[in-house]
Amino acid sequence: MPIYEYTCGDCGLDFERLVLGRKTPTCPGCESENLERRLSLPRVKSSSTHDRAMRAAKKRDASQARDRMHERIRYEESHDRHG
Repeated sequence: MPIYEYTCGDCGLDFERLVLGRKTPTCPGCESENLERRLSLPRVKSSSTHDRAMRAAKKRDASQARDRMHERIRYEESHDRHG
């Protein structure tokens, strides 16, 4: 029972489906059968890939925190001037 990756030709949604037999799946977003089956690449999980993913997540989180702080400062400054 393979799991395939698909892209919907109508709405562009990317999704995975467990395919039983020769049944044709439908898009979960728009119910279309206009699907393109994509090549699924194996995913390797090791301590080095886990460490790399954690570093990327921490970098992303820090960037989002900075963005939120800057937005909050701008918000507070604009309300201080008008309040």
